[in-house]
Amino acid sequence: MANSSMVTEFLLTGFADKQQLRLLLSVLFLLMYLATLLGNLLIVSATTLDQSLHKPMYFFLRNLSILDMCYVSVTVPKACVNSLTNNRAISVAGCAAQIFLVIYCAFVELLFLTVMARDRYVAICQPLLYPVIMNHQFCVWTTLVSLLSGLIFAGVHTGNTFWLSFCQSNVIHQFFCDIPSLLSLSCSDTFNNFLLLIVSAIWVGGGSFVFITMSYIYIFSTVMKFPIRERGKAFSTCVPHILVVSMFLISVIYVYLTPSVTSESIQGVILSVFYSTVPPFLNPVIYSLRNTQIKEAVRKVIFRKSYSGN
Repeated sequence: MANSSMVTEFLLTGFADKQQLRLLLSVLFLLMYLATLLGNLLIVSATTLDQSLHKPMYFFLRNLSILDMCYVSVTVPKACVNSLTNNRAISVAGCAAQIFLVIYCAFVELLFLTVMARDRYVAICQPLLYPVIMNHQFCVWTTLVSLLSGLIFAGVHTGNTFWLSFCQSNVIHQFFCDIPSLLSLSCSDTFNNFLLLIVSAIWVGGGSFVFITMSYIYIFSTVMKFPIRERGKAFSTCVPHILVVSMFLISVIYVYLTPSVTSESIQGVILSVFYSTVPPFLNPVIYSLRNTQIKEAVRKVIFRKSYSGN
């Protein structure tokens, strides 16, 4: 932090330059944020209150929903307030905190999605061993390891970024602080930072992608042996998971491995939305749209609240 003292604050460009478009996008993002909170809160309530959903699949889904509420809260509220008040300043400490939390949430989310792929693999390919492999102890320890390793991962990247000197422009061409945008502003040698990003992308992103891909290759090969009626149910739970993981990984890897291309372009802002805002918004929809148990549990939660209100 001492080396970045030449820059006391950063300026976020936000969603757009024109006031009308900025206000429109701020309202849209605010509505998306509220919908994300509501959807994930309903899933957390349903999977907690309904005893029939106390299974490993819904245990990880509940954890993912809690994480998604935190994830989207790191960036969207600040961006909306900045756009609506036309105050785009963010302190160096605030920027560091935002980077740490974004990386932490993204890292843990990727690990959760990877574990959920394993859960689906065991449930479909090894159903008789499912209670043994995906036991409660495994679920708890996997969650704790994901959360603790995320602290180390985010701490290393954040510390490595703010060890640099920022003596050029303080304008971040993004609606939140992220590493690629800051690297383009640094007057220090950023080779080691880029190298760390590449190694992290290969180790974490590539490793998770390979694991998830192999899991679904086995899943689809097994599902094709099912009767036609049962294939639809299996595909309905697997395909949405693949879509979210693919969108999340592609956007993250592209933004973080091509910072020179995306740091000052609208393309970078759009791709950042796809890994920071869209997955938390879509997860409640795609995981409950075809899941009868989740929909029924959500109805019970809604009706219970409406009856208690009356």
